[in-house]
Amino acid sequence: MSVDPMTYEAQFFGFTPQTCMLRIYIAFQDYLFEVMQAVEQVILKKLDGIPDCAISPVQIRKCTEKFLCFMKGRFDNLFGKMEQLFLQLILRIPPNVLLPEDKSRETHPYSEEEFQLLQKETEQLQEKYKTELCTKKALLAELEEQKIVQAKLKQTLSLFDELENVGRDHGTSDFRESLVFLVQNSRKLQNIRDNVEKESKRLKIS
Repeated sequence: MSVDPMTYEAQFFGFTPQTCMLRIYIAFQDYLFEVMQAVEQVILKKLDGIPDCAISPVQIRKCTEKFLCFMKGRFDNLFGKMEQLFLQLILRIPPNVLLPEDKSRETHPYSEEEFQLLQKETEQLQEKYKTELCTKKALLAELEEQKIVQAKLKQTLSLFDELENVGRDHGTSDFRESLVFLVQNSRKLQNIRDNVEKESKRLKIS
């Protein structure tokens, strides 16, 4: 069998020419073996009809195997020549012929070095795309965090506005004054709570 991979032919046929020839070779061998078996059975039947025949079935089998080896040797010799003709003249694409998917090479020819350079640039672009994709994911995550911080800030500003409104209701327009006012009221409420707890304990004891 030929050692040439014939990849361009395999691209066109969908299989390698060597695989095709191997299948033909196996098919011929199987057919030859089946024919020799059929011939052997016919000879054995003919011998059964001959009385006192000196030829035994074992001798017939030996002769059949010997003839099969002879035919196989002749077939291998002829098949080698046929395979050479098939691979060179029938199953080979001429070097000046391009497949339809490779027609662009006629209008845009390039060398092996140019192809390697183009492949390298493609790999670099793929790496840049992956990097930009990761950067985009990081920016989206940061944007979500900013939205959360913005919502908390808005909530805090709303609380300050409420505190300022409470201060206005009590006659204090300045935020600092409002904060001092709230702290003072908080302390007063805490003192009242402490006094109530003490009085409650005293009443329980008495």
